[in-house]
Amino acid sequence: MSARDQHQTLIEAARQARERAVAPYSHFRVGAALEAADGRIFTGCNIESAAYGLTVCAERVAIWKALSEGALGIKRLAVFADAERLTPPCGACRQIIWEFGGNTTIVLAGPHGSIETYEMRELYPRAFDAQYLTENQ
Repeated sequence: MSARDQHQTLIEAARQARERAVAPYSHFRVGAALEAADGRIFTGCNIESAAYGLTVCAERVAIWKALSEGALGIKRLAVFADAERLTPPCGACRQIIWEFGGNTTIVLAGPHGSIETYEMRELYPRAFDAQYLTENQ
């Protein structure tokens, strides 16, 4: 089974979430879909604000939705963006993905059928997490 076939449901959910993106300033629409450890799928889209610092990425929206519904652990997360090049999570999203999903699988997909799969440790080496906060206590 190809990587695309293996992740097709998640990629399609991320693609559909991208359609709901609110990106009036950048026009860069992103959708994300995560499969929680319990098998449920949660989606998110980027939502921009005129006060740019309040903008939220699709990956974080999906994670917040999953957490708010009681889902713990991220089995895998797909990101679907309007771009020629596949778009990985930004630094802030990488931190949140690591904290709530650890070394989970990240699937990058785009409108032309390309797909890449990574483990989170490849995208976020030497990640900062709770272990650093408890070492000195």
